[in-house]
Amino acid sequence: MTSSIEPIHIIGGGLAGSEAAWQITRAGVPVILHEMRPVKMTNAHQTDRLAELVCSNSFRSDDADYNAVGLLHHEMRAMDSLILKCGDTHRVPAGSALAVDRDGFAQAVQAAIENVPLITIERGEIDGLPPDDWSSVIIATGPLTSPALSDAVCKITGEESLAFFDAIAPIVTKDSIDFDKAWFQSRYDKGEGSDYVNCPMDQTQYNAFMDALIAGEKTEFKEWEKNTPYFEGCLPIEVMAERGRETLRFGPMKPVGLTNPHDPQTKAWAIVQLRQDNALGTLYNLVGFQTKLKYGAQKDTFRMIPGLEKAEFVRLGGIHRNTFLNSPRLLDETFRLKAMPRLRFAGQITGCEGYIESAAIGLLVGRFAAAERTGQTFVSPPPTTSMGALLGHITGGALEDTYQPMNVNFGLFPDLEGPEGLRENGRRLKGRDRKGAYAARAKRDLQNWLENGTQAAG
Repeated sequence: MTSSIEPIHIIGGGLAGSEAAWQITRAGVPVILHEMRPVKMTNAHQTDRLAELVCSNSFRSDDADYNAVGLLHHEMRAMDSLILKCGDTHRVPAGSALAVDRDGFAQAVQAAIENVPLITIERGEIDGLPPDDWSSVIIATGPLTSPALSDAVCKITGEESLAFFDAIAPIVTKDSIDFDKAWFQSRYDKGEGSDYVNCPMDQTQYNAFMDALIAGEKTEFKEWEKNTPYFEGCLPIEVMAERGRETLRFGPMKPVGLTNPHDPQTKAWAIVQLRQDNALGTLYNLVGFQTKLKYGAQKDTFRMIPGLEKAEFVRLGGIHRNTFLNSPRLLDETFRLKAMPRLRFAGQITGCEGYIESAAIGLLVGRFAAAERTGQTFVSPPPTTSMGALLGHITGGALEDTYQPMNVNFGLFPDLEGPEGLRENGRRLKGRDRKGAYAARAKRDLQNWLENGTQAAG
């Protein structure tokens, strides 16, 4: 590291930490990136690679015209996001979604970070508050923050971190899927039209499967974990099953938009979809099948799915505890900890939910920190953009007393004003038209923001 500028320390080499490091060095500021793996592993990670994806391999919708997540992709690409750059390079078929080969993606992120001269990677756990002489620190330890660091932060703030459980879906080999029963098709033939493997169930099979899910042996939680709520956007499949016999048929197993070529005249009662998980197309994950079933119960239950009777599982589902801060109460508008401003937080620990949201916050925090270090001010993106809406929600837009993890969505955006929100007949835009208007406004405001300068004198 040859720069005379004092480095910024980043704790955590996940999506947010890697993106923050990349953005900081674009401004000529050096970074020391601290990642505890492989010196100390987590319960969810399997490798020591930076930006390892531990749950799904999907960054969700890539539709920038009608979807807030796809719009976030668009904005991050416009801001030279490393995560989107590597994601696009290692894309695998997933309909209108952006899914990636998880191994190729993580390898690409790590290679990019290792090839930046201004970044030094140090392996080892930061087991408490960063040293006092680290004048600028970004804590991007994600939902799996080590207990020692989490406890240290809680002591500063006087707050207990909120927590929820996140679950991991199983992965099977393509060769072990029975395509005499299963078939390739995207719902409503979106994307390439054949990006998902579909396994149909009739009513009898579905009811037997539901019984097995509910009766299957589950992971027992430790005493201190028992009252931790799940995040609604990533419920274990068996928890959904317990909510009602029809819940899965109207959730991840909905049979609409699909036609079974083996039996076109018969409408399936429910359908399990699998999504490609690697570039070679040899691995597929069960969409929406995050689970806390024990391994033996998983194999027995999921092999009840038609087409998966002989499934070879290369990874079984699991569950881990996630933690996040009450950010509207604890962080300022640039993600600094109010009680100790030399510390910033980025990624899922701030209470954003989702891979791409985590990376987006890393991007913003990196730019805030780099601007501060160089005596400038990073001008926040407009609140009408996906990035600005997410930033605003986390740092003050949400209610402190009810703050929960949140994916980016158009509900976080300022309302459409004047003619923008109206049809030609004067009636209020609704549904898809309203989403399109939000996206069009965001793209226009983003472009104006980028063209007029995102930096101001400090």
